[in-house]
Amino acid sequence: MKKEKDENLIAQNKKARHDYFIKETYEAGIALTGTEIKSVRARRINLRDGYVQIINGSAFLENVHISEYKQGNRYNHEPLRSRRLLLHKKEINRLAKAQAERGIAIIPLKVYLKHGFAKVLIGVGQGKKEYDKRQTIKERDQKREIHRRYGI
Repeated sequence: MKKEKDENLIAQNKKARHDYFIKETYEAGIALTGTEIKSVRARRINLRDGYVQIINGSAFLENVHISEYKQGNRYNHEPLRSRRLLLHKKEINRLAKAQAERGIAIIPLKVYLKHGFAKVLIGVGQGKKEYDKRQTIKERDQKREIHRRYGI
């Protein structure tokens, strides 16, 4: 499978991998309005506080801020509205089971364009404790030091 090109990447939630151990990832489409997709293509989206919620057998992307489109006039969208995610029923059922578990969060990791459509990569994550975060930082610094010294 081909890797995603960096030019297709719209937004990334770097804090998610710092705060959670990501167990599984899913690719989902997003149901957007006309002004929303124009704002997404202009890279005016923020994933930092976003999460996914399963309600009545449908997945919704909550608390993701897509800025209003400047030329949108009265047809503009609300920046923090819930957006429906387009997933298969089996995937929604798996996410619903994960959401029922304690300490599990479903969070957006990346938003990118694929064949002209906006896609979101969502991850099922187990929350990290403070000592886990320090351990991750320590391992990253050790790897960086080895690369500096030995050029590996």
